[in-house]
Amino acid sequence: MSCVLVTTNNGLYKPKPRIDVLHWRGIGRFLRWRHGRLFGQLLLLFVAIIVVYDGLTGPPFAPENLATNTVWLQYRGFVMLALLLVGNLFCMNCPFTIPRSLARKWSGTGRRWPRTLRNKWVALAVLFVYLFLYEWLDLWASPWLTAWIVVAYFVSSFILEFFFAESPFCKYICPLGTFNYVGSTISPLQIQVTNQEVCRTCVGKECVNGSQDANGKILMLGCGTELFPPQITSNLNCTLCLDCTRACPHDNIGLVKRPWLNELKTARAWPRRWDISLLVWVFTFAGLSNAFGMTPPIYQLAAWLSGRLQTTNEGILLLLIFAMLNLILPFVMGVGTAWGSNRLSRVWEPLRITFSKYTPILVPFAFAVWLAHYGFHFATGAFSIIPATQNFLIDHGIYILGSNPNWLLSNIVPLNWLLPLQLIILIVGFGGSYYVLTEIGRHEKASFVTQLPWLLLLFMLAITAVYLFNLPMEMRGTGLMH
Repeated sequence: MSCVLVTTNNGLYKPKPRIDVLHWRGIGRFLRWRHGRLFGQLLLLFVAIIVVYDGLTGPPFAPENLATNTVWLQYRGFVMLALLLVGNLFCMNCPFTIPRSLARKWSGTGRRWPRTLRNKWVALAVLFVYLFLYEWLDLWASPWLTAWIVVAYFVSSFILEFFFAESPFCKYICPLGTFNYVGSTISPLQIQVTNQEVCRTCVGKECVNGSQDANGKILMLGCGTELFPPQITSNLNCTLCLDCTRACPHDNIGLVKRPWLNELKTARAWPRRWDISLLVWVFTFAGLSNAFGMTPPIYQLAAWLSGRLQTTNEGILLLLIFAMLNLILPFVMGVGTAWGSNRLSRVWEPLRITFSKYTPILVPFAFAVWLAHYGFHFATGAFSIIPATQNFLIDHGIYILGSNPNWLLSNIVPLNWLLPLQLIILIVGFGGSYYVLTEIGRHEKASFVTQLPWLLLLFMLAITAVYLFNLPMEMRGTGLMH
């Protein structure tokens, strides 16, 4: 427990208690340890090596291979729970940054990332391509392609870090990081400083610049994505690496608990930018389209589109479908809703401002859709990692887990529980979005009529999600696949 100074009505200062994870016994000391992050990175690096090895040499059937089982079942389920309960734990322990660190040592500081690309447009495009390839190439069913994706992540991170500063792969490119950044805006933890005055008078700014000895040897790394802790109001772009907390010579930076959804209702936390706002809209609609890709109607839509265009090329058909669902539809509906809200408002403002101001209302419901979807896969296949691991060990002459894998192991809850659980998650997500909408409206002194287009939008998204989750879904990557 630490405290931050706040001003009272009479102008005096008094300490306000706050929960700082870095001051907890055990876990706090581990997180502040210089090599604490490296420990987590090496652990996931070991997993990545196994994933690549089994993906390239192991059984081709997805449920029996550790590559597809780990990446498309276990990882996605744990990431969603981590984002909800803690924060961006994957980026904190990301193994792809290990070769990146080597590249930084070999190349020095590197040149600056091009100014025109210091935004989320490239990340948005890469995320769209990533989700499209997932459906088109059936990545969830291909251990071989899954292994090469992991390799591509390592190579891309190394190359970009070798030539550029500011960790451009993490901040501007990586689709996993992009997904986690948006999801972590609802997380209960955030980097915060204890005393702004200490940061203002700090000479070295080690939290960003790092520190060196007299010979130029790096003692502590600063923030890789060049975030200045006193100015952090959002988890967007924060990899939760904690390098800033370790580098700070004043022990003035903490990993502080905050109320869930607090960031989303805080006006100053979200920049009024098209790229960030559209990223959230794509995050939202991609959650629905990703679930749609597992249901029978997508095959009916593809067949209709095939007849209209006189082509059977699956890549073209899926590209058109997902471009419409993930790019065109969110843009049109987002701008249309913002325009309607603006027209109903007593005060006219630029469309970008209205669009950006209300975009955070989507995040809780969008997160709920992804959680319900990935939770479905995790709940139907979590235990399949046991026989897959047994099979991997047996293939290498290791029998410590037995010699007869039980391939019927898969679901962790009764299958008839899945839909009720998904509906509960969606209801909670809708409630969270409605709460954020009312808080933004209260802060902006907006009338109910002004907020009505946004409320109608949330209802349409909720009805669509309920409809999709009521449809039969493929149990991808498990022994229950059909």
